[in-house]
Amino acid sequence: MSLLVDIEKDYGGFHLCSRFETNGGITGLLGASGCGKSQTLRCIAGVQTPDQGRIVLDGVTLYDSEQHINLTPQQRGVGYLFQSYALFPNMTVRANILTGLRREKDAAKKQAAFEHAIHLLKLEGLEDRRPAQLSGGQAQRVALARMLVSRPKALLLDEPFSAIDSHLRDQLQVDLLALLADFPGDMVIVTHSRDEAYHMCGQIAVMDAGRVLAHGPTKQVFADPRTVQGGRLTGCKNIFPARKVDDHTIFVPDWGVDLHPARMVEDGLVAMGVRAHYFRPEEVRNPLAVHCVGKMEEPFEWIIRMRAEGQTAGSPDLWWRVSKEIVPETMPTRLGVAPEQVLLFYE
Repeated sequence: MSLLVDIEKDYGGFHLCSRFETNGGITGLLGASGCGKSQTLRCIAGVQTPDQGRIVLDGVTLYDSEQHINLTPQQRGVGYLFQSYALFPNMTVRANILTGLRREKDAAKKQAAFEHAIHLLKLEGLEDRRPAQLSGGQAQRVALARMLVSRPKALLLDEPFSAIDSHLRDQLQVDLLALLADFPGDMVIVTHSRDEAYHMCGQIAVMDAGRVLAHGPTKQVFADPRTVQGGRLTGCKNIFPARKVDDHTIFVPDWGVDLHPARMVEDGLVAMGVRAHYFRPEEVRNPLAVHCVGKMEEPFEWIIRMRAEGQTAGSPDLWWRVSKEIVPETMPTRLGVAPEQVLLFYE
């Protein structure tokens, strides 16, 4: 299965230019609120129409502005899970799920599909409840059941855990992955959580201001996000201006030091980044003389704020994140970072 999205749409003060391609499995659209993630999903589902471009699902053209193709949502064979789950409040769980089987005329097949969905999504005993009587996780499973019984070619999930309490979220992510393990089609999940994207998605498209900044296997994108905003969205806390010295050296003005990254330095370098947990006192490569200026305690880690010796006034502190199990009693006066863990950001 594959999904090709190459579309543009003008929303007045906002221009969407979304381009990416999947190759099966789960793809995450990662970005801050208002970056174009949900608009992209709506265009794929056919709820909104792009101004130009095309959308192709498993070889079938859903939308092509040049060929004047624009299949209706019903013709696209796509299951779309809204943030609110969009269950009919006056219907029972049974009636909600059966709306996904409205085209099935054979009563026996309809009942069999319904029973299979109830069993698969562990909804036994809830058939006669209404949405107001369900927990967030139960409502999510009902919405998924309604989608799955229609046998869609692709699933589109818009912030599927936004309405779930944080203490339940991790378990529901595990449950959802298990439930959808055998789904043969593509899945696209919209999220603003880098942890959620990393846990659930085999590949991601990082979005900002209506465009895709980076797209590829999740671990690869996190290892090399390529842009400042991509670095921020994937959780990099230490981002500083930098300039190229040569193919293997960069200069960080705020720190007054040269660093030697593992990647070849390209033209157009604007900044560098080091993730907070990449600094090591024992690392001798890319050393930086530092002093501690503050600490912030988290449940299992300390965030230790450092400044480089002679660091530019007004520039942000350096963040070092360290496990409580290994935090030193005396703060180090030097930190190093491995060359492969120096991120390079371009225009």
